[in-house]
Amino acid sequence: MRLLALHVQDFRNLAQVTLTPSAHATIAVGQNGQGKTNLLEGLYFLATLKPLRAGRLSELVRWGTQTARVSGRFLLKGAEREIAVEVGGGTRQAFVDGKKAASLEEYFGGVSVVAFTPDDLEVVKGGPDSRRGFLDRAVFNRFPAYLRESREYARALKNRNRLLREGGAVDPAYLDAYDETLAKAGARIYARRRALMAELSPRAQATFASIGRTVEPASYGYHPAHLGGDFATADEAALALALRESLGERLRRDLDRGFTSVGPHSDDVTVTLGGRSARAYASQGQQRALVLGWKIAEIENLETSMGFLPLLMLDDVSSELDPERNAYLMDYLARSGAQVFLSTTDGSLVRGAAAADTLWLSVHAGQVTTRDAETPPVAS
Repeated sequence: MRLLALHVQDFRNLAQVTLTPSAHATIAVGQNGQGKTNLLEGLYFLATLKPLRAGRLSELVRWGTQTARVSGRFLLKGAEREIAVEVGGGTRQAFVDGKKAASLEEYFGGVSVVAFTPDDLEVVKGGPDSRRGFLDRAVFNRFPAYLRESREYARALKNRNRLLREGGAVDPAYLDAYDETLAKAGARIYARRRALMAELSPRAQATFASIGRTVEPASYGYHPAHLGGDFATADEAALALALRESLGERLRRDLDRGFTSVGPHSDDVTVTLGGRSARAYASQGQQRALVLGWKIAEIENLETSMGFLPLLMLDDVSSELDPERNAYLMDYLARSGAQVFLSTTDGSLVRGAAAADTLWLSVHAGQVTTRDAETPPVAS
């Protein structure tokens, strides 16, 4: 897979950007607040239909305009195709080769991107919601249908919570129907997360062993809370039944509180170092190495499962890593053969990932311009 061309229009503070990216590294350099992250977010939004940072779609549209659009021409398995996404009026519309996409599966069609941001580096010491989001981004990359499946679960959860807030007025028959839908959708989420963790954890542990600077082994795990049965071996039908039972057991609690207290939306990812909570006991450097190990494992796992490397997108990560681990990451990127998009405030931090054909960009006040490869810009 390779991105051949990228066009961004009225996205965030970017009015018009047209690029022919390098087959290897494209590096955007600029001070904070100038738009370099917006450029990468446009690419991420194109490849996933999900904002990287924004809470609302309207935040993606440039101030004073009505519609944002991002399009890209890709080489996929020897054939070219163009995908595009438009945002306006709080909604998004996806296109494939100039026509509205008939389904999410048609739209994605092999396009995959792994993003790595400074927020990711804080995920170990953050709350469960940030770790769930971190996990779910990896699940979506591995199983693109997960976007549709997770939306189905979210709708069922919203409907059940609405009924719970009615308290004593809730109709048991309605609640039972929503429990059935929620359990079935939740079981699929459980199964997807479990499959991803089974593939990813051993790779992440091995990568951490080489960069963690400790003999203590890392461990990454996922096991749903308040769920009966043997999670590791249960099929989807058994998972759905277990979730139905847990919903019934916790119904009185849920009615009192007005929300659903069991399900994929309430779970956490466990990260340990030497058998102890990495959140409580690992140093900041070790926590970041744990995340770096996960990201490298995700890249390698996608290459193994899909047969090609995903696009790699790193937003100002190098400034948050110590020199040794940053050098490890840059060397890995250079050797991987992947198409990489990086943003930074200082070009010298990412020069280890550059090659002779690297496209260097300067970003200032929403304007993106190219720079000569021989004189990569650095922060002033």
